[in-house]
Amino acid sequence: MYEHEIKTHALIERALCGIPIELAEGESVVELALTDVMRADASGLAHGGFVFGLADYAAMLAVNHPNVVLAAASVSFMKPAVSGDVLTARAKTTSAAGKKRTVAVEIMKAGVPVFRGEFTCVVPDRHVMEGAQ
Repeated sequence: MYEHEIKTHALIERALCGIPIELAEGESVVELALTDVMRADASGLAHGGFVFGLADYAAMLAVNHPNVVLAAASVSFMKPAVSGDVLTARAKTTSAAGKKRTVAVEIMKAGVPVFRGEFTCVVPDRHVMEGAQ
């Protein structure tokens, strides 16, 4: 259940990036069911971009500001994920200084870690697309 209203990434495709399960101040839990369209090869291996996308979305929700953007990430893919797996991302803001937020994200598959990352998020005064051409 959400303790807070979702304020960011309103138009994201949740079938590709995950469904928010929990949202609290500085934290989020997001779940993604991997499907056949996410396969990288005949073995069913899911492309890492979808796993990263889940982690990124969880980090954005942990910050939960309309202007939040990703500035940097340091990640580790620890185990493979395949079509049919259900992944759960837990994100927690670990520091905030000015406009910068650091968010730790861990993704689990059936209780086993498959991904860990540290995301550097920035909250600019205005949306990055404001005035962009």
